[in-house]
Amino acid sequence: MSVHPDLHQHYVRACQKLGQPENPFIAHVLQEADKNDKIRWTKGITLKIAGSNHLVPVQRVTDDDLQVLASVLCNTGFVTGLDLRCNVLTDAGAKHMATLLQENSTLRDLNLMFNDIGTSGAELIARALHRNETLVYLRMTGNKIGNKGGMFFASMLQINSTLEKLDLGDCDMGTQCLIAIATALTQNKSVKAINLNRPLLYSQEEETTVHVALMLKKNSSLVELHLCKHEMKNFGVERLCEALYENSSLRYLDLSCNKITCDGVKFLGELLKRNQTLEILDLSANRIEDDGAIYLSEALALYNRILQALSVVSNNISGKGLVALSDAMKTNMDLSYIYIWGNKFDEAACMAFSELIQTGRLKPNCTDVEPYEVDGHVHLAELSHGLKKHYYWTPSCGEVTNKDANASLALAAVAEY
Repeated sequence: MSVHPDLHQHYVRACQKLGQPENPFIAHVLQEADKNDKIRWTKGITLKIAGSNHLVPVQRVTDDDLQVLASVLCNTGFVTGLDLRCNVLTDAGAKHMATLLQENSTLRDLNLMFNDIGTSGAELIARALHRNETLVYLRMTGNKIGNKGGMFFASMLQINSTLEKLDLGDCDMGTQCLIAIATALTQNKSVKAINLNRPLLYSQEEETTVHVALMLKKNSSLVELHLCKHEMKNFGVERLCEALYENSSLRYLDLSCNKITCDGVKFLGELLKRNQTLEILDLSANRIEDDGAIYLSEALALYNRILQALSVVSNNISGKGLVALSDAMKTNMDLSYIYIWGNKFDEAACMAFSELIQTGRLKPNCTDVEPYEVDGHVHLAELSHGLKKHYYWTPSCGEVTNKDANASLALAAVAEY
């Protein structure tokens, strides 16, 4: 059995060779990794070099730092994950990352969210993935790659057959590249989860939603789809629902922060009566109101036994709609997670959800409210739970609990699908 090289010593020598000063944060992470022999021999290790780490002194990773690190990792066979979020990497750093992706044959997870990578950096990384056959998870979240950068990833999806999770949320993509990505996904059989949140759309015609719907009719591998902040209205929801009658793979649909009203939820309610795959539905920050909540409640109480998690946070729902949802949970034992904060709680709604929690029907870690009593009246307080609790951050130490209701793009391994 061969002895693995010492990452920290390799890093020190690489810094000397390239004439770069050592980054103390990288050095610390590599020293800790060197101690972790047990994990190294079995399933590999993830290097967590996030610039937002507050538990140890952090000197954020620069392009020059990445050049040194990439030279260390090119021939390392036991590093399977690299978390470089919230650093100061630019297009120059993306060039070094592209080289690593072309030369390393073990890296499976790469998190580059919230750096300063632009269009040319996106091109380099996307082109590197034309030939890379090991990376399964890439997060580009928050890098302003623009519409042109998104087009390079759309082209990559036509060629790459190993990438399973791709996060392009908050990347300033436009209509053209969203349509191109949707078109690529009609043929791509490997992508299981994709995030297309918050594009820059200048049309009210919902062309992108129409193309996503056409893709869903043909795609049989996509499991998780995020369409937050797409300016989606009832017309777009109707197109998606029509497509999902023909789709038998999608399990997680995120439609949060759109312009969906009760009329759009009527289509979703009809879909839930017949759909046999959708397990998580996020309608946070729309405006479905009481009528929309009642449409959902009827479908969940009488027909659907597949949906496990529902978020209707901040939807202008009053007591009538909230009570209807709580009543649905009394007959539907499969709906385990429900998030309701940000609506209009009256005493009846507070009592209804308090009863669900106190009887054990709704577990405290499966909702975002907690009952308390003042002067004989029941109220609800907010808890920091939700479908995207760990989307932007994960605990720096220890295991994450309650993975079930979180986006797989934040936590769960695609293999769990």
